[in-house]
Amino acid sequence: MTIRAKLLIGIPLLVVLANTIAFFVFQSGKVVQRSYDEMLGRILLIEQSTEWADTNLKLLYAFLLDPRIDQAEMKSAGGQLERLSGEIKQEGGQTDVSFTMEDYISMTASFLEQKQAAIQASASEDPQIAFEHYVEAEKIVGYIREEGQQLVDAELAFYRPIIQNIREENDRMNRLGAALFGMNALMGVLLAVWASRSITGPVGRLVGLAKRIATGNLDIGPQPSRDDELGILSNAIQQMSADLSVLIERDKKSLEMQRLVKELELQALQSQINPHFLFNTLNVLSRLALLEGADRTSDLIVSMSNLLRYSLQKLDKPVTLQDEIAHIQEYAAIQQARFRERIRFEMDFDPSVLQEEIPALTLQPIVENAFLHGVANMESGAVISLVLRRTGGEVWIEISDNGVGMPEETLQSILRLEAGAESGKSTGLGTRNVLKRLQLFFGEEDLVRIHSRLGQGTTITIRIPAGKGGE
Repeated sequence: MTIRAKLLIGIPLLVVLANTIAFFVFQSGKVVQRSYDEMLGRILLIEQSTEWADTNLKLLYAFLLDPRIDQAEMKSAGGQLERLSGEIKQEGGQTDVSFTMEDYISMTASFLEQKQAAIQASASEDPQIAFEHYVEAEKIVGYIREEGQQLVDAELAFYRPIIQNIREENDRMNRLGAALFGMNALMGVLLAVWASRSITGPVGRLVGLAKRIATGNLDIGPQPSRDDELGILSNAIQQMSADLSVLIERDKKSLEMQRLVKELELQALQSQINPHFLFNTLNVLSRLALLEGADRTSDLIVSMSNLLRYSLQKLDKPVTLQDEIAHIQEYAAIQQARFRERIRFEMDFDPSVLQEEIPALTLQPIVENAFLHGVANMESGAVISLVLRRTGGEVWIEISDNGVGMPEETLQSILRLEAGAESGKSTGLGTRNVLKRLQLFFGEEDLVRIHSRLGQGTTITIRIPAGKGGE
């Protein structure tokens, strides 16, 4: 059974039971309330009718003493008594008190007749007759009081056993409701235990497996079989763990192969020349040129020696931008001596950026490629510029030339770090190599932008992130 099916069975069952309990309690309360309303309604009508009879008698007495007073209040009181008498007649009564109720209504009517007769006698200036009618009305009001009390007592006597039965039934319903409530609570506890065992327990095991995989422990072993969604998820985690083990093993072999290839490439590069022999030879040539008075020749040899020494240092060693600029200046001096007025190197940099670190041999290979592939074939007016500036905490390096430019296809190949995207020869470290080392050094990819148009030159912009060098 799926988790959804389990929840769709358990939760609605609890809701139905809870609503059943509430319905029984509500119905029991409605029965009691309706019985009380009926009894109290008739009693209230009788009490109000008796009070209005007294009020009418008092107003009649006042009128007989002074017929000049306003009769509006007395007429209103009479109307109220007639209305209440009609409502009592409409409500009726129980069989045991129906005759008494009819007597009560008849006495009310007799009182109103005596009241009206007294008023008419007073109007005809016959006080003796008016007083006799008042005395009769007063007697009737006394009977109304007694009859009203008997009616109230009769109503209470009639409803007493009924109310008792209702209370007993209400007690039974309350006991039943309590039993249902207890059963509902027990079922809720059982549902919680069942959910804990069938849902939260397996989920907890899956969380444990995920944590083990996150720490690198991929040997999770077989898991209990289930036929619901959690079983599917457990099988997927086991399959993922097995696939990760295979991929990690494959990556280990691939990284080991790459490491061996790099070692072979480095050994091959270092074995091409004997740097100590070459440095000593260049120093001898420099001193010989000085002795012979060839100062420019000596300076060029020193520049070549410095250029070679800088190029043979470890490529993964970070250097400052100041060191990179000095290396470019040595390279520019050699090319300037070779091509004289055909080429001009321009440099503009913010002194505050000189201590920022980048990988060794980052800028000179780009400048050399700008020379070889951009302006080498120009007879005059060739310009290569290097600009360094700081913007918003980041350092921006711009290397541009006014050479032949490059096709869009070649530009995109370089940005995609495709092998063979560059042609020609330089120091052996092309733009592709520089871009890859920058990405590894700073841990970001969007560091280099290239803008080029055929016949208009090329501009390479490098972004150095703030405070990320060598992380």
